Amino acid sequence: MNCRWKSVQLSSDDGSLVAISWDVPENNESAPYIATVVAEDTLVNENDRLAGILTQVSDHFVRAFNITELRKEIRDHLTIEGLKAVEIEKCKKEIVQLREMMYARKSSSVDYPIRKYNSEQYLYNTLDKVNLNRSKIPLYTKYTLSQETIDYLKKPTFDIWQWEPNEMLSLLEHMYHELDIVRELNINPITLRRWLLCVQENYRNNPFHNFRHCFCVTQMMYGMIYACQLEKHLSKPELAILLTSAVCHDLDHPGYNNSYQINAKTELAIRYNDISPLENHHCAVCFKILNKPECNVFANTAESTYREIRKGIISLILATDMAKHSEIMEQFRSTVNDFDINNDKHRTCLKMILIKCCDISNEVRPMEISDPWVDCLLEEFFQQGDREKSEGLPVAPFMDREKVTKSSTQIGFIKYVLIPLFELFSKVFPNVRELLVIPLMDALDRYEKLKKIEEVDANKAHEKNEEESSEKLSPEKDKEKPTESRRASQSTV
Repeated sequence: MNCRWKSVQLSSDDGSLVAISWDVPENNESAPYIATVVAEDTLVNENDRLAGILTQVSDHFVRAFNITELRKEIRDHLTIEGLKAVEIEKCKKEIVQLREMMYARKSSSVDYPIRKYNSEQYLYNTLDKVNLNRSKIPLYTKYTLSQETIDYLKKPTFDIWQWEPNEMLSLLEHMYHELDIVRELNINPITLRRWLLCVQENYRNNPFHNFRHCFCVTQMMYGMIYACQLEKHLSKPELAILLTSAVCHDLDHPGYNNSYQINAKTELAIRYNDISPLENHHCAVCFKILNKPECNVFANTAESTYREIRKGIISLILATDMAKHSEIMEQFRSTVNDFDINNDKHRTCLKMILIKCCDISNEVRPMEISDPWVDCLLEEFFQQGDREKSEGLPVAPFMDREKVTKSSTQIGFIKYVLIPLFELFSKVFPNVRELLVIPLMDALDRYEKLKKIEEVDANKAHEKNEEESSEKLSPEKDKEKPTESRRASQSTV
């Protein structure tokens, strides 16, 4: 039987061509395919037509199977490449861990590296001397924190003395992650660690103004953020400003305060025209470090966000100058009665008060934590007082080791600075009064009792000295009596 061979094409109702294959989509009455004859051959018999159909079906099957195999090949290739990437990352981590283990074995001390200064460097450091060389600063091990430590880190009672420098670095790193600053500001975790190490390297080995003080202030800031639930009200850039200002607020502190800098006419005082020379220097060092691409934790933020962060950090670090204490207190006091967390001016005042509270918050902590800090501070004060005496400069009464006692220096500071400051803060956040103000009152009571003991001891020492002095004079009087009797006998003769 012979018939004509015709070539047809299918199209949808919108005119689109439909490929004729074994998996062609099924049509329906509402949207039927349209068949159009596009070619017509000469008469062919039925066998030839059947052979042609079988050939076309065979070609379609071959094509279909080839596609399946190709998909399988691609999938297998991607799986293998993915495994390779995982293995590469695993190797990188193992190399880092191995390097850290090698350093730990070589190091004979757990303390962090300290730069050595001669007398001139110690007092007149310039930005050119800021240590930005990361090659000599060892990596630190990232510790896995227990839930107990994570919760404890948010409390003012946190014991900052029991942590080694590497552990403090890990705790600081955790704060940035826990407040979601790392994710929100797209901070590279490696850059964060490198920045923290560089910050640590640029704190000097002073008795008080050292890296542990930096950690202490930052931990208190972290705790107050959660105590006041500020993480729910402040933006992530604002939280970054609070935390970073605390971390950097005393960078490269020389151990001698602004009064000394100004009276001694140091390079810092000259550079900053006697206006907050130390605080301006801390800001400059902070941004000197952040200006290095490998340490810039804010590199991935928008330009406007970076400007906001920079402005905020500068404002907060400058607020730590105690010469501005009364001015900042008055600004915050004016907002207390109608404080509005959504008011930009009120928020700015709050942030400045926060860093001031944190900077001088040691007495808020339990006595066994706060007491060693007083000894450290007095030692740094006495070093300055001794230097001022040797250079013929004015000496503040609280820096003269011959006039100061532990109780006398703390009673006035707690009574006239700390309690008014924290009382004012608690008017906006009443829930922290028991947490922050009551411990200060307990500390004041403790130092007043100590003062009475010191006075009793001083009186006893004074009486003892008078007795010893009188005993030394007694033998001399006894020697004079025989001489007088001999003179009397001679006159009688």
